[in-house]
Parts: sequence; C-alpha cells; structure tokens
Amino acid sequence: MAREVKIGNRWIGDGHPTYITAEIGINHNGDLEIAKRMILEAFRTGVDSVKFQKRTPEICVPRDQWDLMRETPWGYISYIEYRRKMEFNQEQYAEIDRYCKELGIDWFASVWDEPSVDFMEQFDPVAYKIPSAALTDHGLLRHLRSTGRPLILSTGMSTMEQIRAAVNVVGTDNLIITHATSTYPCDPSELNLKVIQKLREEFPCPIGYSGHEVGLIPSVVAVALGACVVERHITLDRAMWGSDQAASVEPQGFERLVKYIRVTEQALGDGVKRVYESELSSIKKLRRYP
Repeated sequence: MAREVKIGNRWIGDGHPTYITAEIGINHNGDLEIAKRMILEAFRTGVDSVKFQKRTPEICVPRDQWDLMRETPWGYISYIEYRRKMEFNQEQYAEIDRYCKELGIDWFASVWDEPSVDFMEQFDPVAYKIPSAALTDHGLLRHLRSTGRPLILSTGMSTMEQIRAAVNVVGTDNLIITHATSTYPCDPSELNLKVIQKLREEFPCPIGYSGHEVGLIPSVVAVALGACVVERHITLDRAMWGSDQAASVEPQGFERLVKYIRVTEQALGDGVKRVYESELSSIKKLRRYP
C-alpha cells in the first residue's frame, strides 16, 4: 500500500512536499474579520491550508461546566455562552469558503461531533481533522469515515492502544495520523518526536506532526523524522486573548517555518551516496590518491 493520501490537489506522503497547515482554530475569538486576516496572513506565508474548529457546544461541553463563569472578550459570562459565541454560523463559514477560494488556499476543520460533520459537508471540505479529544469517540469516527473524505487523526493525550482502536474503526485508507502532545504550550521534554518513527513503523499511512510548542525547531525536526504533514496554530499576535495564543506562531514566524521545512526537504536528499559535480574541483585540489 502506498503511503500517500490526496488532499485537494496535493498528494501527501513519502516523496511529496510536506503539507503545511496553519490552524486558525479558535484564535479568531469569534470575529470573522480577524479570521479573514489570519487566512490572508497564512496564505502569504506559503502554507498549503488553513484549518478551523467546529463544534456543537451543547454536545461538546460537559453539562457540569455550562454555568461556570469566566472572563471573556464579551465580558463575564458562562462557559457555555462563551463557547456559543466562538462558533461561526452558516453565513460566516460561507464567507470563509468564498474567501479561501478567492485566494486559492485549501481550508477544512476539526469537527468535534456528528452535527458539526453534517454542517461542514455543505462546504465540500478537502478533508476532516479528528481532534485528539475525539480519538476515542468511535461513533464520530464512523460518521466521519462515512463521508469518504480524507481524515487526519490527531493522537494527543492517547495511548498506542487507543490509537490502534481508532485506526481499526476508520481504516488506513485515506488516513493521515499526526503525532501530538495536547499541552498548550508544550514543554520540549514532552514533545517525544521519536513517536513519529514509531507510528511510521506501525501504520502504512502518512504520518504527520501537530505541534503546540513555543518556537519552530521541533516542527522542522519532525519533518526530518518523517512527518509528511506539519500543523501549527497561527495567530496575529501571541498576546491576543485566548487559550491557544501562547502556543501559536505569528505570521513572520510561520514564514520562517515554511522556509525551514522546504530547506530541510532539500537537505534530506534521497539517501543514495554519490559524488556531486560540485565536489570534483575539491577532489582535484585536495585528494592525493584516486
């Protein structure tokens, strides 16, 4: 079985350029204009796609947390009301869809529940992301598989046994698995990037990396370890309000990340030892014996 999946017009897997996603997630804070600015900034950095999060708050928020009060950009409100305000409606997503098509950048979403899958279907997404929190929701996994679209399975806060069980539900066809640690931001000592190699050994599908660390180096190292997909959160300013902002990358950083990944791809080569034409003059000048 070929270790490759097609998302939109891009083949993803060994031998193909790394597919880079800028996750807007909920960093837009419920503001469509902020979301569009993030899309534009992401597009300018050269990423392949942007990603949002779609959930039904009444399903995804545990009932005992609904009435917890918290400070938000909308004032001191209940947690369930905050979650509702963070969700874009059909009209807003239609504008996101239009804007991404205008720019020529793929977009899709992490979907947290079955009604959210049904909602997103109207936009014909290039793929779906299964968030780490939903890896054990086999009903959702079966519903997602029934769409026939490529799936990206995130594996944060999960054991290998749980990952295997999820893969048994969705199968490995049209599947990408991303290594992740669900801490925001994540300390380097808990990134455990060698798991990328473990996942590559066990599963015959493309393996990627969803990073929540501060900085860029681990995300580039992930590519050297075999990640075919790299996803990082994007923000306009890490000082913005929101739980994911601190683990996000600002546009200038994202531009560097894309550059570093592309240089890494070139530097890795094909593993075949050869003498390059550029070395011939050095042979002539420096080598005493043929």
